[in-house]
Amino acid sequence: MFTGLIESVGAVEELSPSAAGQRIRVSTNLAAELSPGDSVAVNGVCLTVVATCGGCVHADVSPETLRVTTLGNLKTGTRVNLERSLRADARIGGHFVQGHVDATGLIERLQQDGDSYWLTVRYPPMIAGYLVRKGSIAVDGISLTIAGLGDHQFDVQVIPFTFQHTNLQEARAEDAVNLECDMLGKYVVRAMELRG
Repeated sequence: MFTGLIESVGAVEELSPSAAGQRIRVSTNLAAELSPGDSVAVNGVCLTVVATCGGCVHADVSPETLRVTTLGNLKTGTRVNLERSLRADARIGGHFVQGHVDATGLIERLQQDGDSYWLTVRYPPMIAGYLVRKGSIAVDGISLTIAGLGDHQFDVQVIPFTFQHTNLQEARAEDAVNLECDMLGKYVVRAMELRG
């Protein structure tokens, strides 16, 4: 479980095929605080740390995760958002994020508005029922609030702190992003489906 409050931005140091799919090595200042078996969200995807050394974290990415997230598109040097799993005694400043990506979307635009930014993301129809105006959405692991909602895209406003402390600084139109809808909303929708 995560909160969507990014703790660090790391850099992909190495990507290598493995029997488990792919091994990823990310340099991060969080490496000293992580141990094998710990969970870490990489661009909003929950991964298990398999090793740490020299300021880097190693994790295996399964073929399914490579297929349904943007992690399969990563290249050496790509900067990624990182968050350690939530401790039971911690404050929750964002929202409940599982690190289980619902879909990928595409950035339509990132436009400055004073010191803040408007981010518009095109989303697939399969998640439309989980999105509500003023509801929560995780974009590459970042907890954000939907400010505008259309049939195929949503808008969020990104405050200066979030922009400066995430990989959004490098985001461009047509970049793919991981999307995770609000967990509570998904359970409500599923319960309504079962009731008919």
